[in-house]
Amino acid sequence: MSNSQGSHRAARGRGRTAAAGTRGPATVVVPGPSPVPPHEELTLAAWSRRTPTVVDVPTGRTVAALGSPVRTAQAPTVTALTVPAPGGRSGARRGARRRRVSVRPERLRRLVPRALVVAFLAGGTTVFVAEDKAVTLDVDGEPRTLHTFADDVGELLAEQGIDADDDRTVSPARGTRLGDGDVITVGGPRPVTLTLDGVRRRVWTSEPTVGAALRRLGVRADGAYVSVSRSAPIGRTGLTLDVRTERTVTVMADGREHTVRTTAGTVREAVARAGVVLHGEDATSVAPDSFPREGQTVSVLRITTTRVVREELLPYAVERSGDGALPAGMERVEREGRDGSRRVMYALRTVNGVRQKPRVLAAEVVREPVSRVVKAGTGPRTGGTAGKATARRLNG
Repeated sequence: MSNSQGSHRAARGRGRTAAAGTRGPATVVVPGPSPVPPHEELTLAAWSRRTPTVVDVPTGRTVAALGSPVRTAQAPTVTALTVPAPGGRSGARRGARRRRVSVRPERLRRLVPRALVVAFLAGGTTVFVAEDKAVTLDVDGEPRTLHTFADDVGELLAEQGIDADDDRTVSPARGTRLGDGDVITVGGPRPVTLTLDGVRRRVWTSEPTVGAALRRLGVRADGAYVSVSRSAPIGRTGLTLDVRTERTVTVMADGREHTVRTTAGTVREAVARAGVVLHGEDATSVAPDSFPREGQTVSVLRITTTRVVREELLPYAVERSGDGALPAGMERVEREGRDGSRRVMYALRTVNGVRQKPRVLAAEVVREPVSRVVKAGTGPRTGGTAGKATARRLNG
């Protein structure tokens, strides 16, 4: 095939590669400026998976193989070869879509294993949290909080390496299922100093908590006052516990009766819970600090105290002495007596409106009394009327 025929067919095929002859390499025809608009062209640089079939060569009408000279030697060099996209604009869009679709299965193959790993880890974490339990293990009075996956008490003890010879020293029993917040006690009975409704006694218990110990002792703790939380553990050294059950107490005040159910620890507190207020010197019929008993009646004493000051007479005293100058049986007043006075402050107390005996608070002498001095005759008696007259005159 001649060069002119190859050029003619290359022009008709718009850039297609001609078949090579039998005696040499193929002739490549490089067309001139493409008649296709730039937006419908695809460069070879975008075809990453295809091997280029054309290399940069000087442009011209033909390039002869086997070292033939080039007819046009003055044409510029082509640096990028553009080929019209088959099918125009719609063909380019279909090709780009095919390339995107071909990538998606590859991404899915990478994402699916990752999603499975995340799901597995999330499920494992949920199971881990569900099985974990926080419990308190008290061994010989030394409590400690730990986390465990054990199902029951026996499994927990084996897990902790605790060998209890006597099952009575383990509470609750070994087969008891464990739950979050449980208290397990290993050891002998613990001493408890129990004050129940004002009566103190010392008891021993192997129960792990205060509530369990009260139930074992038969103490009716519903609605009662308990000085320690019912869920508190009982350590090896024991504890002191004050329990006050509900009691019925009647309070009499101001002519009215007030009955209450109370866990008060003193009569004063029971009176207050009955709604009765004590003022000033008010008192109760029983000691206010005593323990109120079941069915007890307490009377409130309304006490008022007033103070008064009174002037009181201090009578004079009589001083007698003997006088030998006077005959026996005769008396002579040497000084007349005079009464004195004092100022006294009294406390007037009334209880529930009844006046009590006044009580002296203070006294002050205003005027001292003057004693009367009398002389009594110790001399010999004189006879006759004259003697009597003299005695009367002396006694004047």
